[in-house]
Amino acid sequence: MTKWAQLTRKRHRWIAIPMLIMVPLSAVLRLSGNANVVKDFPAIDAVQSILILLLALTGGYLYLFRLVNKKKRQRRTGTVASQSPTSSQ
Repeated sequence: MTKWAQLTRKRHRWIAIPMLIMVPLSAVLRLSGNANVVKDFPAIDAVQSILILLLALTGGYLYLFRLVNKKKRQRRTGTVASQSPTSSQ
């Protein structure tokens, strides 16, 4: 795994932690119906939107990184297998 992929994986994990806390907290606050809390929802929603965007970008990169490496590995093993001499009978 490349250094960039490792760093992206760590960032993805660290972004997921506050998101995991904010989503249930936001749901509870919305259901409470407190007028003072309801006025702060646009700020909470903005933070959640940014975190979701970052999670989508890093998650997409990690998903595509795995697929690209899998294709490279298949090509590498496919070319090595086709170049190997066949056994004589």
